[in-house]
Amino acid sequence: MKRFFIGSLALVGALSLLFVGAVVGLVILGASNKPGVPAEVVLELELSEPLEEYVPEDSLAGAFGDEKLTVRDVVDALEKAGEDARVKALVVKLDGAPGSLAVVQEVRDAVKAFRAKGKKAVVYADTFGEGGGATGAYYLATAFDEIYIQPSGDVSVVGAAVETPFGRDMLAKLGVKPRMGKRYEYKAAVNSYTEQTYTEAHREETERFLTSLFGQVVKGVAEGRELSEEQVKAAIDAAPLLGKEALEAKLVDGLLYRDEVYAKVKEEAGKGAQLLYVEKYLERAGRPNTHGPVVALIYGAGGISRGRSHTNPMSGEVTMGSETVAAAIRKAADDERVKAIVFRVDSPGGSYVASDTVRREVQRAKEKGKPIIVSMGTYAASGGYFVSMDADKIVAQPGTLTGSIGVYSGKLVTADFWEKLGVNWETLAVGKNAAMYSSDLDFTPEQLAKHESSLDRVYEDFTAKAAAGRKMQVEKLREVAKGRVWTGEDAKERGLVDELGGFGVALKLAKEAAKLEGPVKVEMFPRKKGTAEVLAELLGEKKGENSEDEEAGAEVSAPWSPVLKQTQALYQLGVKLGMVEERRQMLSAPVPDTTW
Repeated sequence: MKRFFIGSLALVGALSLLFVGAVVGLVILGASNKPGVPAEVVLELELSEPLEEYVPEDSLAGAFGDEKLTVRDVVDALEKAGEDARVKALVVKLDGAPGSLAVVQEVRDAVKAFRAKGKKAVVYADTFGEGGGATGAYYLATAFDEIYIQPSGDVSVVGAAVETPFGRDMLAKLGVKPRMGKRYEYKAAVNSYTEQTYTEAHREETERFLTSLFGQVVKGVAEGRELSEEQVKAAIDAAPLLGKEALEAKLVDGLLYRDEVYAKVKEEAGKGAQLLYVEKYLERAGRPNTHGPVVALIYGAGGISRGRSHTNPMSGEVTMGSETVAAAIRKAADDERVKAIVFRVDSPGGSYVASDTVRREVQRAKEKGKPIIVSMGTYAASGGYFVSMDADKIVAQPGTLTGSIGVYSGKLVTADFWEKLGVNWETLAVGKNAAMYSSDLDFTPEQLAKHESSLDRVYEDFTAKAAAGRKMQVEKLREVAKGRVWTGEDAKERGLVDELGGFGVALKLAKEAAKLEGPVKVEMFPRKKGTAEVLAELLGEKKGENSEDEEAGAEVSAPWSPVLKQTQALYQLGVKLGMVEERRQMLSAPVPDTTW
């Protein structure tokens, strides 16, 4: 029997080695047989789901090369193609907006820059909205030379709306008491628990946010289609429009089927032109900005928490771990090759302490003489703004959700709810405030005073540091704080943002700050892990030499272990009715549920 077990283990080991060897062999074989870019190319891009902002290094799919397309992938591919004589045109099949307004604006900028190089860009959609709005998708389409839909398609450009749930009365019926505090009236993250409708400040904030977004869309559509803003607004108010109506309103250039559009584009590009997916082109042609002095690119994506960055296998959401991002900034600041840093922030916020950890490393990088430019994605709100505010310059898209300089904290008291279910929780505690944040007990007057004092301290610290980082008087900063969210466009007018734009603008400012001329090399920090490294970490191999090492990066877990842990007890019964929120967040802002 002993011999049988030894033989079985040996067989498993041999098969494992063969598997690893086969994987490595396939990778090498694939690399050696990589095809090139044809002599005449029409780039093809299919947008049917939102683009990713950042694919974490702990992604097994990414390690094997099956990554989701990112915003930067599209931007880099179009920048490279704009200078490539082999690329004759771009054709995009659009099935929906590739993300938020800020993401759409990033892609629009890339398409317009591609066209500015003398290249033609055509977009096709079978329809812009079928039983739903497609304002975002159509807004993107107006950056192209020509827009086509099939004869049966519609143009449902109906504007933008925000839907906000308010559950105060529902919670009361369930026996759940919200005990939430905030600084100040515009910090709307807690309103879904404490209110039954919009407060005056919440309504004002949201309406202004929507008005700014709507104005940006109208202006962009008017410029792209060579119409007046009044004509665009009239078309929006008349939508949904049938295909013929959209053609008459000059919102589209023709009613054609996909085969007709693609044949037309290929014919105009040249007899020998071949279609090639954007992602394949990027893989074969390479990215731009690969030679010269190094500019580090660091991502801070997702909700902010203490510890290392990771991906939630239950939701797919990325978490910005303060240790990971701080280590990356330290590594870049200490690297003599690095002349400047672009810090790409895409976060609704999270932990106050974790945000301050990252902010401190931004500050230290500047002290070491490394210019650091923040490029904001969909949002840089609350903690997302906290990690950004000490940068040399802040760049945001006009539609970036920005600011929310404020704080909230509290708990949901669920004792009455459990009583309704016949469950009695008994709390035993040693220490006067040991059960202060228990969801079974309400705050005592003394505990409530401590809680409110904590909110005051965080708000004063946030606003003071924001004022120092933005070189503003504290009083002036606090006028635009109060927990209020702004669009990037409005934030720039109020001194919270320096420039409007995306990756390209941030890189330009980084070069200017570092006094760099000519080409530069954009290098990711921490570097992307290869297949072998990700597999080794999944098997439990220790990574990194010490806490200063960039390899103390994202936390990598075997895919089966977190699933097992996080499904236990129905995800801890919604983390004991805490809306599946395991960590108390203080610097966070809810993203408006915008339909457009």
